[in-house]
Parts: sequence; C-alpha cells; structure tokens
Amino acid sequence: MNPNIKTESAIKLNEASLARLTSDVHIPQYDRHQITNGIIHIGVGGFHRAHQALYLDNYFHQHPNSDWGICGVGLLEFDQRMRDALKSQDCLYTLVERSPESDNARVIGSITQYLFAPENRQAVIDALAHPQCRIVTLTITEGGYYYIEGSGEFDVNHPTIQHDLQHPDQPIGVYGFLTAALDQRRQQGLAPFTVLSCDNLQGNGNIVKKMLTTFAELHDPELGRWIADHVAFPNCMVDRITPATTPADIEMVRNQFGIEDAFPVVAEPFLQWVIEDNFCAGRPELEAVGVQFTNNVHPYEMMKIRLLNASHLLIGYLGTLMGYSYVHEAMADRLIRQAVEQLMEEVTSTLQPVPGIDLDTYKKTLIERFANPKIRDQLPRLCFNSSAKLPKWVLSPLREKLQQGESIDYLSLMIAAWFRYLNGLDDQKKPISIDDPMADALTQRAQAGGSDPSSLFGLSELFGDLPQSSRFVEAVTHHLRNLYDLGAKETLIGLLQVHQ
Repeated sequence: MNPNIKTESAIKLNEASLARLTSDVHIPQYDRHQITNGIIHIGVGGFHRAHQALYLDNYFHQHPNSDWGICGVGLLEFDQRMRDALKSQDCLYTLVERSPESDNARVIGSITQYLFAPENRQAVIDALAHPQCRIVTLTITEGGYYYIEGSGEFDVNHPTIQHDLQHPDQPIGVYGFLTAALDQRRQQGLAPFTVLSCDNLQGNGNIVKKMLTTFAELHDPELGRWIADHVAFPNCMVDRITPATTPADIEMVRNQFGIEDAFPVVAEPFLQWVIEDNFCAGRPELEAVGVQFTNNVHPYEMMKIRLLNASHLLIGYLGTLMGYSYVHEAMADRLIRQAVEQLMEEVTSTLQPVPGIDLDTYKKTLIERFANPKIRDQLPRLCFNSSAKLPKWVLSPLREKLQQGESIDYLSLMIAAWFRYLNGLDDQKKPISIDDPMADALTQRAQAGGSDPSSLFGLSELFGDLPQSSRFVEAVTHHLRNLYDLGAKETLIGLLQVHQ
C-alpha cells in the first residue's frame, strides 16, 4: 500500500491498464478472454462481488480456460450505476479487504459480461436459455422472493408477478426471466440449469424452488412439473460483511492504491460459503478454493442467520435509537455489545450441532467482526427492508423458544426495538429514515400505537399467529413501554441488571 499516491496520477481501471497498477495490487493472472460464462448471476451488488465472484477469481487462478465464468445481470433500473461502472471497466473492479491492521486490494476478473435487463430483456432470456449457462445464482435480497412469511405461500398478487404472468415475453421479475428461459430450453430439448440462491433465507433453495415452480405452474402446469422434476435448487449459506460502497471508499481506493474505480467494493477479511452438493448440470470444483460442500446446509444456515443476521438487526435498531451511525460505533457501546452477547446466548439453544464449528468461538468471532472499525458498516444498511428480514431471521427462533418455555427477553426486545424505531424518531428526537417497502403502513401503525404494539401485531402477513401467545405479547409490550418511557439506554441497563 502506498499512501503517497497522488489523486491526479490514479489509473482508470480497465484491461489495458492492469499492467500499470502498483505491485501491491493483485491482478488477474489468467487470460479472461479464454473464460466462458457457465454461470449467470442475477443481482450483482457489493456482496456478490466480494464473495462468489472472489471465489471464482481464485478458482480461475488454479483453473485457467475455465467454462465457469460469470455473466452478471441487473433486473432493476437501480442497477444502471453498476452497468455503467462495469462496462466502462471491462467488468473489472477493485476489492479491498479491510482489517484493523491493514488494507489489501486486488482486482477481480471473474465477471466477464454484464447484461442490463431494462434495456434488452430478450438478451437476458437468450443468455439464460443458452446451453452454455449451467448455473444461475441469485442475490436478489430477502424481499425479492415474493414469499409471504405469515403463510409460507407465494405472493401471486404482487404487481411484478401479475405483470410477468400477463406479459411472459417481457418479464421484469426474476421468476419471469427464469421461467421464460427454462421454457425455451425445455422446448429445444436442452437440459435445465441449477438455480442457486445466495440470499440470507433459511432453506433458500427450498424457498426458490417452491416460488419458481408455483409461478411456472400458473404460466404452464406442464412446465411447472418439468421444473420441479429436473431443476436442482441447492440450499447454501453465505457469509461476509460487505457494506455499501461509499464515496469515501472510492476515494480510499484512489488515494491508497492509485486506482480510479467507479464502483469498488470493501469487505471484511472473513469469508465463508457452504453449499448443498445438489447440481443438475455440473459445477466448478470450488472446494479447491475453500467452499464447503455438504449434504445438509441447515445447521450452518441456522447458525449464521440466528447469530449473525439477527444480531445485526438488534445492533441496527438499538444503535439508531441511541444516535449512532456505524456498526463499530454501536459495538463500542458496552450496553449494546452486552445485549448482542445476551441475544446470541438466548438463541443458541435453538441451534443444531454444526459440524466443524465451535459455537462459542464463532460467537466471539462475530463480536470481533462487528467491532471492526475499518469496515464502517452503516446502521441503515442493517435496518433496510426489515419487514422481509425480521420475520425470517427472528420469529422462527422466537417461536421455538416459546415452545421450549425458555426466556425470550432479547428476542422480544428486538421486536420492541423495531416497533420503536418505526416511530421515525430516535431518543434524541432526530428523524429516522425508514427504508422499507412497507414503510408507510409500518410507520403509520407505529406512530398511532406508540407504546401499544397491538396495531403492528395486526400485520398477520408478518406475525401470523404469534400474537395469540400472551407471553410474547406481554414481553414485547413491556420492552416497548420502557423504550418509549426510559429510552434505549435505560431500557438496556435495566434488562442487563436482571440478567446479572
């Protein structure tokens, strides 16, 4: 790393400029033009570029001339910035791994093509239908699966779903594109591809299978049966804390490494990927670069979602209410840190034994990862789209704790903290921006109900029958009243004293 690089001497990142980058920046040592794209990834964001694309970049260094390159796809107008950045840089980008001790940069070359669906939907369908495509991977966020948490059913009435059922040749949603391509493959006598969800959903493969086959059956019952019988949907667990790229990150890459990159990505050093070994059209031998293949992903999924993802939500709500902006700032607060530790202890009894993992060590590592000051992970990212996250990550262990008759102090605190957060003002009366597809309904109910959670509990699509549990309702109501009357800090002090 060279802190003395002048901004004006920074090199615009593209294939032609790779050789000019400083020696402390690792660059692809394989011929990208000899790579063919056997993988299409839908939803290219920071996480995919710091995780799956990195694993494939490592793989190509061991297996040049591979046919497992990545073609990225953006479905949303929001993806235009990614399209512009990648296309201007020959699909290259900088990944910086940041630890408290050092920053390490490398240029990732595993994405060799990018398709922007809004400008050419047919090109995306054709790429998916091409026999070269053998795996389709997804990072489309928890809300992108059109899965109704309260019932477990497919949200067939969602406008995107209705559009794609009525306009199968001009899809806008992921199921419309996948169905159109799979239908084309079936009619041409081609084998299907594997669909691999890389989102933080427990049983993500099972969920995408149910949702896609339901959609396809509505379009064509015979196609739906063919997909159910022939397409593979592995479950997988992914893990790497990857904050959203900021202007400060772009400046850091320019100043420290001399690279002019329109859309670099920053991540922590930790990296993990566990995949169910269930593929219908072959796969790269990613175990050679550290991916773990197993017949049962479930224990790993539960560990990660219930310890890491659930803790992230608690940090997000409490940290925001107490006036913090970044995760590491919140974790430097003794009260929040102890609350996170207590939450982890509370959910541990709902976990299965995880092969090769010591849970006490894992939890300690999580605390260290959350506290990494170099990552500068922003609390709004953790709270984003909570109506999709919280039911999936928190309510399942909460139901199990109720059935076990065990303490739900911190799980119910999290629900209460979310309700208090949805009021839209922190404990200093500063406004909170609620970024959620259900924001209007949620904030209206939170503001009308105040310290009474019953209006929010009325959202059955989120809570199902949970509000029929008096113990659950009483616990959330108790915490919510304290959060309104005392504030988050005093609420935590009181709760932690009870547990000492």
